[in-house]
Amino acid sequence: MPGHALISPSDLSELMRAEPVVLIDTRDPAQFDEGHIAGAVNLREVFTFLSTASSGGLAGLRETFAQAFGAAGLSGGETAVVYEQSMESGFGQSCRGYVLLRYLGYPKIKVLHGGFAAWRAAGLPITADATAPKPKQFPMGQDGLSVLADIDAMKAAVADPKIVKLDVRDVDEWIGESSSPYGKDFCPRKGRLPGAVWIEWYRMMKPTPTGQMFKSPDEILAECATVGIRKDTPVVIYCFKGARASNTFLALEEAGVKDVRIYFGSWNEWSRDPALPIETGRPY
Repeated sequence: MPGHALISPSDLSELMRAEPVVLIDTRDPAQFDEGHIAGAVNLREVFTFLSTASSGGLAGLRETFAQAFGAAGLSGGETAVVYEQSMESGFGQSCRGYVLLRYLGYPKIKVLHGGFAAWRAAGLPITADATAPKPKQFPMGQDGLSVLADIDAMKAAVADPKIVKLDVRDVDEWIGESSSPYGKDFCPRKGRLPGAVWIEWYRMMKPTPTGQMFKSPDEILAECATVGIRKDTPVVIYCFKGARASNTFLALEEAGVKDVRIYFGSWNEWSRDPALPIETGRPY
């Protein structure tokens, strides 16, 4: 499924007229209630749910979201389209929804490029009416560890210099000034994974008249080249809880990077186990 997951507002409008679509709105309920795309279902837990990358944590993740996406009306026959307010305002939460659906093996997934802001800028209709989805049986697919790296895979990646460990957190987290976006001391340790390289997630996007959009594939590959990533480089991405990493995951896949996974537990999990190694201090 890699590549071509992004969909423009105009193409989404046409798709909604042509075939069954389930719209997943990942914004907070107050934003959703003010206005959303007609028929959208508000699933805030796409952003808020914290998971570990242990076998038990991933099992809970699969159960939680198979139920949630089924309740939203996804049976396998519909195209799931995930959106947030704008590509930079939700910490990559629409892309996190995309990765969750990939992990669950869902067959047809899109991300609204530019989010709700781009939909409004295109002059397309919105509503404040409540949505009452018809629950469906979610089609649980194959285990998606080709998309997510579990804790054992992450330990192996840290030990393997051929695998690029890509940290996409904000600069204060990368240099060890803060442990998370939720506060400097939210996690017990500050720092980064041993051997990690850094591209702040914002660098995969650029401003346009309708807000931040992903750069072109060539521009994304140019950013990747600054830390030694080519199309055939194995990459594992991490952030704090897998949202910003999901944004970068989608960018790299759209640009043609062939072997890219997310460590979904990310710094929230790794930093809480004192037995796991970290690097501290200034990375320069």
